[in-house]
Amino acid sequence: MQPITESPKILIVEDDPEIGKLLAQAIQDNGMVVTVAEDGKVMQSLLRTNTYDLIVLDIMLPGEDGLSICRRIRSEKTIPIILITALGEEVDRIVGLEVGADDYITKPFSPREVIARIRSLLRRASYGMVTNSSQRKLRFDGWQIDPVRRQLHDPRNVRVALTTTEFDLLLAFCRNTGRIITREELLSLTHSGLAGPIERSVDVHISRLRQKIEADPKEPALLQTVRLGGYTFTAQVEEV
Repeated sequence: MQPITESPKILIVEDDPEIGKLLAQAIQDNGMVVTVAEDGKVMQSLLRTNTYDLIVLDIMLPGEDGLSICRRIRSEKTIPIILITALGEEVDRIVGLEVGADDYITKPFSPREVIARIRSLLRRASYGMVTNSSQRKLRFDGWQIDPVRRQLHDPRNVRVALTTTEFDLLLAFCRNTGRIITREELLSLTHSGLAGPIERSVDVHISRLRQKIEADPKEPALLQTVRLGGYTFTAQVEEV
């Protein structure tokens, strides 16, 4: 596979013209291509005719709010999403992760912080990276995970959509099966740099991952919580 040489394409969904202009200028100054949409309707129209590598999405938008938009996008696409919110309560930020966002930033923010998080997510989504043929596929309980194509298939060989963060977490577990991994270690292994409280952010993504790979997410058999320790992946993992 040839390395990607095109500049990353970023879509900003922000109704405040000043903030949109500030973000767009910072992103352009860092060698990326940027498009700004002022609401969900414009965004949806752009997504029908264009392909983007990442979406920066404000929560407080006219009409359909960012949380609803994020949930809808996530039901159709695996594109990385960063939520931007003026809401200060932790519960509001956690809801953003629960509906499928990969990360979030709270206003006021610096453009440098946004750029850093965009770059982190693009790296984790393997944007512009040469694939490594030594990264063999892994199999557990009939499931198959492909580190190169970043795809997960269930035992019926049906592809299961994962967010960037969910994929990184599952791959980290597969490569450390049987070992208790703390939340801090998971952040290090995935290079995720999630915003907000470490414990709650990781827990939300783990919960979403369980919904996709566990027969009974309320009684997880594969991805188990270790009290005061972290998590452990109990499946037998083999290279394909």
